[in-house]
Amino acid sequence: MINLQLGDVSHIIQLSIAPVFLLTGVGTKLSVLTSRLARIIDRARAVESLLDEDNPSDRDNLEAELDELYQRSYLINRAITLSTSCGLFVCLVIALLFMGDATGLGLDKWIASLFVCGVLSLIGSFIYFMREIFVATRTLHRQHARDRIRRLSR
Repeated sequence: MINLQLGDVSHIIQLSIAPVFLLTGVGTKLSVLTSRLARIIDRARAVESLLDEDNPSDRDNLEAELDELYQRSYLINRAITLSTSCGLFVCLVIALLFMGDATGLGLDKWIASLFVCGVLSLIGSFIYFMREIFVATRTLHRQHARDRIRRLSR
């Protein structure tokens, strides 16, 4: 039987403040990741339409860019998946905090395990995000070098 007092509820809410802040940060990060994915998809569509032309003058570079865009989309999808998993774990932590305190069950090990899983998911998401940024930067440097060679050859 659940028997909650007002003081218990306020204590549970105080305990859940830190996970809620983490959840807010994860939501913001998901917004950034999804906007990057949308830009990658838009650019991939533009490059594919350029490749569909009869004789694109820069076929090799366009194909290389398309490969890099596919790689970036894979990395961003992984980052989104791990960020979403982190959000799910944090939500479960908050729910178990309430359930454990309300029912008197010893859910402390579950709560700690889920929180660690959430943080590990967040770390993994940042690693994939960083790898995507490296690929994007490499693409930018390659395109800059190609443009510089074109300008010098004129």
